[in-house]
Amino acid sequence: MKFYNLLIKYRFPLSLLALALAIVVNVYTSFWPSFILYFIAVIGLLSHFFIGPLRLIQEPMESGNVEAVEKILNSIWYPDLLYKPIRSTYYTVKGNLAMMRQDFDEAEKHLKKSTQLGAPMPEAEGANKLQLGMMALQKGDFRNGESYIRAAIRAGIPDKESEAVAYLSMCQIFMNKREFRAAKDFFRKAKACKPTTKQVVDQIKEIEKYISRMPG
Repeated sequence: MKFYNLLIKYRFPLSLLALALAIVVNVYTSFWPSFILYFIAVIGLLSHFFIGPLRLIQEPMESGNVEAVEKILNSIWYPDLLYKPIRSTYYTVKGNLAMMRQDFDEAEKHLKKSTQLGAPMPEAEGANKLQLGMMALQKGDFRNGESYIRAAIRAGIPDKESEAVAYLSMCQIFMNKREFRAAKDFFRKAKACKPTTKQVVDQIKEIEKYISRMPG
């Protein structure tokens, strides 16, 4: 695994070296002795531009090394050349990093690109749309917020904490619309997720204080 990661990390300069050696061998002998070097160079260069180094972000992401993740992403010079599912992942990670910096406009731009491309997994698509929905709600755009969160629920959300957040957001949207029966239904679904995150639990307790007094 470490050897493979090193190969990915230095794939571009190694491919250029193989190409240079191929040219030298070709000049001093003939094409066929240099063929394998040309082949290695072409495969290396194509995989560098069409697959990229995204495999390398797993370890720094797990350790919380944001700087290393950003460095790897910045090494991708032409993201539009990446294979479509990999490009979607690239924009998802870029969006999540922008969210961490609280640069919501940048996050929205990248997450929309990822959603338009189609996430490699339905759960990732659901997570992207949930984030877009939450950002829309923060801006007071309840129409798009509701649309994105509904789409996230349909696509599937990867964990119960996030699912509870989605249902609570829908509950609050319908409370604002004074559609209390729907609000109560989404509140029950949020509780059924049994979230444990303090922020989500506190939000449930706060809503629970007065939702039982609503009509419907």
